[in-house]
Amino acid sequence: MPENDDFLIEQFPLAPVDDYLIHQTPDPVRVAYTTDPRFFERHWNVFHDQAGELLVVTGGSIYPNLDTMEAFAIVTHKGVQRSVRAFRRIGQDRSNIHAGPIKPSIVSGLRHWHHSLEENDWGIRYELDWYDTHRQMYRASHSSLTKGELPGSQRHVTSGFESFGEVAGWVEFDGKRIELPRHLGRGTRDRHWGIGRGVGGPKYQANGKAPKAGWIGGNWIQFQDFAIWGNIVLYRYGDARTGYGKVIKTERRIRFEDNTKLMCEAEIDYTLDSGEIKRVHFSKLGQQTAFMKCGLYGGSPNGVFQGEYVGDDIVEGDKYDLNDPQNRIALAGLNEHHCVIRCGEETSTGILQPLEPDAYEACLRGDKGWAFLQ
Repeated sequence: MPENDDFLIEQFPLAPVDDYLIHQTPDPVRVAYTTDPRFFERHWNVFHDQAGELLVVTGGSIYPNLDTMEAFAIVTHKGVQRSVRAFRRIGQDRSNIHAGPIKPSIVSGLRHWHHSLEENDWGIRYELDWYDTHRQMYRASHSSLTKGELPGSQRHVTSGFESFGEVAGWVEFDGKRIELPRHLGRGTRDRHWGIGRGVGGPKYQANGKAPKAGWIGGNWIQFQDFAIWGNIVLYRYGDARTGYGKVIKTERRIRFEDNTKLMCEAEIDYTLDSGEIKRVHFSKLGQQTAFMKCGLYGGSPNGVFQGEYVGDDIVEGDKYDLNDPQNRIALAGLNEHHCVIRCGEETSTGILQPLEPDAYEACLRGDKGWAFLQ
């Protein structure tokens, strides 16, 4: 690929991806179907070991109608979180998903990605290969036309797919390398696109207020016979059960740290569309959390929101000792907790992601489906 985009400028709006037989509209692929500034395309990934010592979260987004791209990488090891964020203009080639030192590559669509974090001022690096193990299924979620939208604007819609998988490679920080063999590396990912809630920060919200990163949050857990991704049930490749299943009811009971109001233990009953009830117990592994504020969800520690332009080719980062409760309080928002998970006789590890302290307040109010764990 040439060092610059000059060869593409004269062919605007065509891009290399247009040479593939993949068009869905009469427009070139790089042209979004809407001029809504909140239109986005995003990848997100979380990787972890089974010992509760290493947690990696990375992702990236492009906003074609804002000509902005961002990416982030978060590494938490034994309660210390290091983060890198990178920002740039999209330029002429939307197939380029690199930003600064954060350089993911699609090796085989729906099956294999390679994630690279190159040298940076925050001292973390990694080379990790991701392998999907669960069947991805397309789905879309539309918000109501009557809830908080500007009159005449497109409603929020998130579409895409999700999966679970395995990861292998290494992570380095402070001159120390940790190997993650594939038989111990686990995780999940998603690929979503559409018109995103919260894109661009307060100026693109109907009420002009800073958007929250979410509400109910997420849960990503896989056992031998089933895996739950939010409110759906995913199955492994080749499973005789077709499509995906659904979680039709969720009852949460959560215990929180006294000083931070952050989750430390939970028990959740998932009622599936098959009629089964899966009771899963979560126990947080030390302070192994990825605070997604450092990935721009709900605004970064320095106040940058997803989709906001901060300058061309900017790289920033931070480091926090999560063993200090004041740091956990300051970073609270959408938080990904690495947990020991148990269902019946089976034990593994997975991720519980509440929005905090909102989850505590929901339990305090006694909202339907929310209660304190006794």
